[in-house]
Amino acid sequence: MTSTADTEVATMTAPVLEVSGVTKRFPGTVALDDVSFRLRRGEIHALVGENGAGKSTLIKVLTGVYRPDEGEVRHLGEPVGFRKPIDAQRAGISTIYQEVNLVPLMSVASNVFLGREPRTRTGLVDWSAMNEQARELLSGYGIDTDVRRPLHTLAVGAQQMVALARAVSTKAGVVVMDEPTSSLEPREVDTLFEVLARLHADDISVLYVSHRMDELYRVCDSVTVLRDGRVVHSGPLKPLPRIELVSMMLGREIRQIRAEGVTAFGEEHHAEKEPLLQASHLSGGNKLHDVSVSVRPGEVVGLAGLLGSGRSETARAVVGAFPLDGGTVLLAGKPLKRGKISAAMRAGIALLSEDRKADGIIPNLSVRENIVLAALPRLSTFGFVSRSKQDRVVKTFMERLRIKASSPEQKVSELSGGNQQKVLLARWLATGPKVLLLDEPTRGIDVGAKAEVQALIDELAQDGLGVLLISSELEEILDGADRVVVLRDGSVATELAGDAVTEDNVLAAIAAGGDNDVDRDTDET
Repeated sequence: MTSTADTEVATMTAPVLEVSGVTKRFPGTVALDDVSFRLRRGEIHALVGENGAGKSTLIKVLTGVYRPDEGEVRHLGEPVGFRKPIDAQRAGISTIYQEVNLVPLMSVASNVFLGREPRTRTGLVDWSAMNEQARELLSGYGIDTDVRRPLHTLAVGAQQMVALARAVSTKAGVVVMDEPTSSLEPREVDTLFEVLARLHADDISVLYVSHRMDELYRVCDSVTVLRDGRVVHSGPLKPLPRIELVSMMLGREIRQIRAEGVTAFGEEHHAEKEPLLQASHLSGGNKLHDVSVSVRPGEVVGLAGLLGSGRSETARAVVGAFPLDGGTVLLAGKPLKRGKISAAMRAGIALLSEDRKADGIIPNLSVRENIVLAALPRLSTFGFVSRSKQDRVVKTFMERLRIKASSPEQKVSELSGGNQQKVLLARWLATGPKVLLLDEPTRGIDVGAKAEVQALIDELAQDGLGVLLISSELEEILDGADRVVVLRDGSVATELAGDAVTEDNVLAAIAAGGDNDVDRDTDET
């Protein structure tokens, strides 16, 4: 006969939210492949994985944005088929996204109680009661402000805390947090962790998505690792060494790696040459903290680290596309004006963005137009652009990069992903850069095109171009870079050169930075 105590224990350990054998397909890709996952009552569960691992898709399946093609979702033991996010919210599942998804022009109080405003007896919104309740609620999240002011007048971190307050105040049993500390200042992060401790004590379950190792080991009980749409590990977090967690995320085998970190720099390559690019002590918000990196002529410097480590922000800061609080950028010994993209381009720095669709190709323009876009000032005389000059430039780079198109007038959107990437490379090479910053240059292209792009990077370096290479694929960094700067949580973890550029050393540097036995605020319940 089952005792009351046994029943209570079973209830505490039973999954609040569960997916079983879930598969989700999109045209040309399987985003989730037979994924099973359990979130237990009162548990803070980390969901980790690199870009494209399937984290966002899993969250959207759990919250009703997507319906799975196969498998099922269970909430409190019962199968559910949420058709839209509001259905999940009504069932007690609230989501806080990395980008604040509230209404910026409405008041702070209206955002907190959106869709559930307190009413008077006549059915009208009780503004006085709503403002008072919002004021009391937000004070517990370290927000002391006039709740009648528009949300957009608050700092981004404060807006994130308002989103958190709203999610928790809906009496949710499950809270999904997607990179919740990405916009927060240190004081706000401490407040968030205090809130997590309260949620833990109140038996509210939290699915916590983050790439910051220190905070994962500080606040999370368990972890699920996704890679290429599949679950590669799920279990308690604290007994799991950081180096092993990083290895599973990146899909690299562990050999004899010392988790204490790496101090040997190895031999300096190109040491006889002065740096062509020298970025020193770059700091900005909570994304970059005293980051320094240099690139010499003919050198390929790899920028390694997990997603969220500050890799892209460093590259964008160099060209003036990321706001800095401090730091300097020198090109050939001359300082660049901070925050001026045009100045960086004129000086000879080109950035190939990681998102070629959002920040790169212009799909409705031709291959020719996309290639010459950045070089138009160099090809014009008194404001007139010579078509013959354009044709020569386009012909040169289409041949050099082996861009496959029916003609230069073909729409770039009709090309394969690999050829679109080559068009972007051609655009920036046509500007005659001295330094090329490549952010995920081979993402989303096939193996053959990837090999061609990698060979081109080597060729450009041999011609004297300085290259800063960012990639989530560790093998690409190891094979292509002369030196490797490893970033962790917005800071430089180590710099490796020569024989020290090994898989073991890079993994160790990414994983180092704390003891797995560090007490966390939510341990005491």
